[in-house]
Amino acid sequence: MGVVIRTAGADDRERVVRLLDEAFQDDPVSSWVFPGTEYRRLTHHRLMAAFTDAVLADGRIDLTEDGAACALWLPVPAGDEQPAGGPAEDIPALVREAVDPDNERVELIARLTEGIHPTGRAHEYLWMIGVAPGRQGEGLGTALMESVLDRCDSEGTPAYLEASSARGRALYERLGFEFTGQALQLPDGPLMWPMWREPRND
Repeated sequence: MGVVIRTAGADDRERVVRLLDEAFQDDPVSSWVFPGTEYRRLTHHRLMAAFTDAVLADGRIDLTEDGAACALWLPVPAGDEQPAGGPAEDIPALVREAVDPDNERVELIARLTEGIHPTGRAHEYLWMIGVAPGRQGEGLGTALMESVLDRCDSEGTPAYLEASSARGRALYERLGFEFTGQALQLPDGPLMWPMWREPRND
């Protein structure tokens, strides 16, 4: 039986935020941004809400019909154009102010990932993909990604992401992503792996 996927709308916001919050509670990068289990439990959802709002405004959120998994995609234009917000706005600082003003890591993670993001070619950016903890290993994440990657292939569009775990990196490699060659080492924290996928012609 296939996985039914639909595009999330504003009515799905709380469901998506809750799903991402649950899916990333134990993620190495989320644990670095929000150190301490209790602190993360109380604060992490605000960052997921900021991400959800940004992608609802400027990208697309794919959601499985049963609400167990979602993928946040943002189209990134070629060159140095700003995909959202415009050059006059300091997005990382605004996110920190909205999410947790006393936590500099909220701003730092945005600046660091911004700094390694490739420019020059238009591409689809997989901002996040989350699967409910009890539903991982069922192929939901793969199904979500393949629906977009098939379109990327037919349109000749590359895709990009940053893997936040070794397990995620292995999944993305199976889907045709390649490590760009330089990992991002978070200060006193885990590695992130930038990965790029050229469209397939076969």
